[in-house]
Amino acid sequence: MSTTLAKPAEVKRTWYVIDAEGKALGRVAAKAAHLLRGKHKPTFTPNVDCGDNVVIINCDKAVLKGNKLDQKFYRWHTGWIGGLKEVSYRKLMAENSDRAMMIAVNGMLPNNTLGRAQLKRLRTYKDANHNQTAQKPEICEL
Repeated sequence: MSTTLAKPAEVKRTWYVIDAEGKALGRVAAKAAHLLRGKHKPTFTPNVDCGDNVVIINCDKAVLKGNKLDQKFYRWHTGWIGGLKEVSYRKLMAENSDRAMMIAVNGMLPNNTLGRAQLKRLRTYKDANHNQTAQKPEICEL
């Protein structure tokens, strides 16, 4: 039995819209990462970028379960001495909820050039208005 491997020139990309209203941030991010990697396709190949384009709308209305708004922090380092920064998820979701979704999806993609290329096909929006209506995206249910 032979295994079919996808070639980069043969990849067909479709557009998907995920509505995050009332859904958990991690569940939406996991579904988006699944679509971006292309794991839902029968021609999935781990070393080929065969995923689709994903648009996430209503990031402001995504929820965090439990006490994560107060107990969870996003931490990063600037590269300078003593440059450890942190922001609570309550502030991050209030001000930059689309960035919080992007951070969550980025953590679920591989940390290599393939993952960086897949993250470029993700668009996040705070509300229901998005600029990708010309691509005729399909609605993806969780």
